[in-house]
Amino acid sequence: MDRLQSMATFVAVASAGSFSAAGRQLRTPLPTVSRRVSELESHLGARLFVRSTRKLALTEVGEGYLASCKRLLEEVADAERTASGQYTVPQGELVVTAPVAFGRFHVLPVITEFLKGHAQVDVRLVLSDRSLDLIEQHIDLAIRIGVLPDSRLVAAQIGKVRNVVCASPAYLKAHGTPKSPEDLARHACVTFARFGQESVWLFQDQRVVTVRSRLLVNNAESAVDAAVAGIGITRVVSYQAATAVKARKLEIVLKKFEPDPLPVNLVHVQDRRPTAKLRAFIDFAGPRLRERLR
Repeated sequence: MDRLQSMATFVAVASAGSFSAAGRQLRTPLPTVSRRVSELESHLGARLFVRSTRKLALTEVGEGYLASCKRLLEEVADAERTASGQYTVPQGELVVTAPVAFGRFHVLPVITEFLKGHAQVDVRLVLSDRSLDLIEQHIDLAIRIGVLPDSRLVAAQIGKVRNVVCASPAYLKAHGTPKSPEDLARHACVTFARFGQESVWLFQDQRVVTVRSRLLVNNAESAVDAAVAGIGITRVVSYQAATAVKARKLEIVLKKFEPDPLPVNLVHVQDRRPTAKLRAFIDFAGPRLRERLR
């Protein structure tokens, strides 16, 4: 039995909540996952899981052993990173995640510039509007927009973005410019499905307005395109409309009613000693992203 491999499999099962989910995460056949955990239990002479047809739960022994395994595996990984020079020289693959539009407009240009000066670092950029789990997905750094609920993460704020209401000049000329949020009731609006609140728009002082959705789409980019085409008024995050606004294809309205800006943070898992590649990227990207968000 490979003790460290079995420990890593046990930790994966405990974290994933099932043998099958751990197998998918590890890309290991289910029988192999089950065998490794069974061998570990036989070696310890104790049950680590209570198995039932509906759920998998750690035993009391399993809970204590899980904490020890995590600590030991991290110490082994730390020793390997030290031996390979990952704490002293930026090298290896750096995994970064960001929201789709923000990543394309702001993060990708910074990454391409970073790569020109760091020949030993490769970057995998994962663009997703979902908040991916940094630990489970093995992500080094995330750009997060909004309030951060997870205290396990270290965050450095690099700026703020706004929720903006905008429309094409042609639409505003034909239908008039809204002077207050309540005026939106008489306008056609382009909305996109987000958290099931696509027709409810929040403004300053918790002012809530229900709008009439002339067109409902499933992403902000399509909402911007439809607004540029003159279908109606849309509400997106400022960076999503930035290109169209700069080109004067969209005009921002109701500025004084906008809710408080949303913070933008560089986020990574708390570590005793971040790798050199992560430190180098944070030092490089932080100031440049701050400048882009001014």
